[in-house]
Amino acid sequence: MRPLPGADGMAVNWLNYKTGIRQLYFRMDADKKQASVAIEMRHSDMDEQDEMFKKFETLKKMFLEIAGTDWDWELHSIDEDSKPVSRIITRLQGVNIFNEADWPAIISFLKPRMIALDQFWHLAKDHF
Repeated sequence: MRPLPGADGMAVNWLNYKTGIRQLYFRMDADKKQASVAIEMRHSDMDEQDEMFKKFETLKKMFLEIAGTDWDWELHSIDEDSKPVSRIITRLQGVNIFNEADWPAIISFLKPRMIALDQFWHLAKDHF
């Protein structure tokens, strides 16, 4: 995805996307069971995490118009390290990053969703 500029026309480090907000991350992941794209809110203060999630909920209509409707909105989940996280996530099940035959499906899943998150964030970041 390196040659693709962001919504503002600038180069983007897609793997280490800079939201400019502490404890707010855009994540891409692929493993031996699934691929996923997520917005993760990892503030250690749960009230702050709630507030950040509520801000996203106020922008949900715009988010869904840009990113599509296949996203799960999870307030106060527990991550793989048993830490609290709130997230907006979409997953592609049944793909394996170690199976080269799955790479086109994984890339076709990740790429448009990260581009959509960037477009959304370009419009929404001032609300945070």
